[in-house]
Amino acid sequence: MQRALPRFRELLSRFANGEHAVAAVEFALILPVMLTLYIGSVELSSAISVDQRVATVSGSLGDLVARADGVIAKSQVDDYFLAASATMAPYDDATVQQIVTCVKLDADGNGTVVWSLAANGATQHGVDSIYTVPEELQALAANDYVIVAEASMSYAPMFGYFFDTNFDLYHEYFFLPRFGEAIAYDPTT
Repeated sequence: MQRALPRFRELLSRFANGEHAVAAVEFALILPVMLTLYIGSVELSSAISVDQRVATVSGSLGDLVARADGVIAKSQVDDYFLAASATMAPYDDATVQQIVTCVKLDADGNGTVVWSLAANGATQHGVDSIYTVPEELQALAANDYVIVAEASMSYAPMFGYFFDTNFDLYHEYFFLPRFGEAIAYDPTT
């Protein structure tokens, strides 16, 4: 027994002074924190990327329609919807709702919908309905026409660990017609 006690003390002393497994213990303690930061940053950066692409869809659509010279055909607008939604790649473009609207502003800046078209299940604005534009644009485009492009999407997080609900992304852009006149919509072509 007397021989075992010094041996036990020696083992206990070596264990207390040993540093062989310290790195493994530190790694085990820090791993959950690092994974949380990594996965959270991946989810957040993905959401920001999708939001930027939704903004690009809206901006592209409005810009293309505002370039029309006098009359825009249904086939053109359909092509513009497809082209704008293609900018969502590699994300799913089927859930991006798009609306393009021509609004006539009166002298006081009150907007009235002239025509409105929608894609991917979006609801277009009713003809002759009131459309409110920002005050800055009311002063700039009084007695003129404005093209309004809207894009929206419900974004579902990739992992769902940190953000467990969908984000509703929405962007709205305003464009003055490039040729300074109304852009009529021709539904027959």
